[in-house]
Amino acid sequence: MISQIMRDHKLLITIVKKGKAKTVCKAAKAVGVEGQTIMLGSGVGIHEKKKVFGIDALYEKELILHLVPEDLLPTAVDAITAKAKLNEPGKGVGFVIDIKKTVGMAHMDYDEEVKEDIDEMTDDVKHEGFNLILTIVNKGRAGRVIDASNRGGAEGGTVMNARGSGIHEKAKLLAIDIEPEKDVVLTLIKRSLTKDVLKAIEEDVEINKPGNGIAFVLPVEETIGLPHLVQK
Repeated sequence: MISQIMRDHKLLITIVKKGKAKTVCKAAKAVGVEGQTIMLGSGVGIHEKKKVFGIDALYEKELILHLVPEDLLPTAVDAITAKAKLNEPGKGVGFVIDIKKTVGMAHMDYDEEVKEDIDEMTDDVKHEGFNLILTIVNKGRAGRVIDASNRGGAEGGTVMNARGSGIHEKAKLLAIDIEPEKDVVLTLIKRSLTKDVLKAIEEDVEINKPGNGIAFVLPVEETIGLPHLVQK
């Protein structure tokens, strides 16, 4: 049976300069946040030079994903803000996104009153619009996620490389923590397909087994470039 809905978690995203992700992760871990996923990117902030010798400048960034219990969120935000000095100009930015559903957290205990059936997670007009399923698995397993998603009714997926560790990953080399490589799969689906796609991922990827990954659903307000799905 598919996992129950977990509304007491939020997705905390922090974007900092390359090399600063470790500071963010240590601050989160110190207050009880379990695991993280780090992705590399590039960009330019308001306090960074837009051009160097007349050439558009892009600076390497690290984007950190933390799944944080709602009651722990204020503490985690304060800790990360203080350690990474996010209140100082040019140090980075963070923001919080609501999560509609999470699977792959079998080790966590939840009270029954915070659980609901997935059919209750749609907005006022049931099954209209889109959701984004974000699945994080060990490197090399993205293909299984995409195949499972397609079996559930999705039309494809986008894969990004990342690194990170979960509660079941404690690898060390010469006393140095090792952050395993990860695949992050983004799957945009019609909201009415959410239950079927999640069930397929749960069955084919066995995501509810410890160490196999995590998937969560993010609400999508508007889409661009999907006329064939909108027409359907």
